[in-house]
Amino acid sequence: MKTVQISLNSIDKVKSFVNDITKFDYDFDLVSGRYVIDAKSIMGIFSLDLSKPIDLNIHVEGDAEEVMNVLKNYTV
Repeated sequence: MKTVQISLNSIDKVKSFVNDITKFDYDFDLVSGRYVIDAKSIMGIFSLDLSKPIDLNIHVEGDAEEVMNVLKNYTV
């Protein structure tokens, strides 16, 4: 598992983020405080406090270089 901090501070950013990560077969979880939601769920993302950075857990074995290249637009 790999963890990165991301910022999703606009509606357009949330939509493009979900579109980008749904291309991968890995599981993605967003963690904000005690809440853990599926990062591929737009409704779930909007239930979080998006005013501050959120931890993204990527459940991937081995090299996650391709995923990290896609996520560079969102990382803090």
